[in-house]
Amino acid sequence: MYRILVIDDEEEVRHALQRRLQREGYQVDVAEGETDGVQKIRQASPAYDVVVTDMAMENPDSGVRILEAALAHDLFSEVIVLTAYGNVANAVECMRRGAFDYVEKNIPGVDVYELLVLKIEQALERRRSAVNTLRRMEEITRRLTSSQRHGE
Repeated sequence: MYRILVIDDEEEVRHALQRRLQREGYQVDVAEGETDGVQKIRQASPAYDVVVTDMAMENPDSGVRILEAALAHDLFSEVIVLTAYGNVANAVECMRRGAFDYVEKNIPGVDVYELLVLKIEQALERRRSAVNTLRRMEEITRRLTSSQRHGE
């Protein structure tokens, strides 16, 4: 079962997203802000597969700090940054630092929860692909090392 952490300082957003993702079959934890979110990321074992975080909480760049903490804990964690106030500079910065995507909460005529489910599915596919590639590389390295030890 995939593990998702939802971090948002708005309780109704946090719980609505938690309920929606649980209906999709995900194990969902929530955090009410940057400090709580970073702590849960650091204590997670195994790491969260996907972290969905609001951009501005305690600080205007809380989302960037969450992104950094998630990738420091597990390079393969996928992070989706949410914002109520679209800002091209923030979006570019998050993507440059490794976010999977940047989603505005208030897109007219769009069910943001449905959009997030789609983005999470895409993020999980990218994570699976990256982890599988790493496993294949480890297996090749193991075989090469073994054959070199045996003089083959």
